[in-house]
Amino acid sequence: MNNSGWQRGIYAITDAHLMPDDDTLFSRVAAALEGGIALLQYRDKSVNQQRRLRQAQRLKQLCDHYDTPLIINDDVDLAKAVNAGVHLGREDGSIAAARAQLGASAIIGATCHDSLESAAQAVDEGASYLAFGRFFASRTKPDAPPAPLTLLREARQWQLPVVAIGGIDSANIGQVIDAGADLAAVVHAVFGSSSPAHAVFRLRQAVSD
Repeated sequence: MNNSGWQRGIYAITDAHLMPDDDTLFSRVAAALEGGIALLQYRDKSVNQQRRLRQAQRLKQLCDHYDTPLIINDDVDLAKAVNAGVHLGREDGSIAAARAQLGASAIIGATCHDSLESAAQAVDEGASYLAFGRFFASRTKPDAPPAPLTLLREARQWQLPVVAIGGIDSANIGQVIDAGADLAAVVHAVFGSSSPAHAVFRLRQAVSD
């Protein structure tokens, strides 16, 4: 997978509960990268900055080996420190400020939930992709507001990659892709599997069927 191909495919997001130590995190991420994910997001909400920096540095090395972009969740300073992209929620700071700090070539994603208004603002501020959801029952964010699948097609008006998130697995991934998503963001569907590489293969196969 190369950087020009990140706009379509499987967007895997790490989960500290599923991968509580370095060895588990790195081995499972390496397997997902081997399986052919398009993007990797490092998501760790802990306050252990030293651990987060160490893990992000190693993940950047792994992603570089597979020529796959690394995205840091909600932390522009950490993204800058490891030369990665960043994903920002609506309450996590300005996309415009992140763009100014990370530069024109950085991948900056925006959480839009179920709101085209939020998407429009993110586009104006310089987002690289727009993420919507949840579309199905989600273990990671069970209280997130549900979004209609029709939103994905409407979001294509901005001609940026559209990301679907929320309860996506091999049984329903085809629905979000058919509805207009370019990327399907997954957590448990990859990192909750005993074989992340095989899980990625199944997801990619489900999209191509």
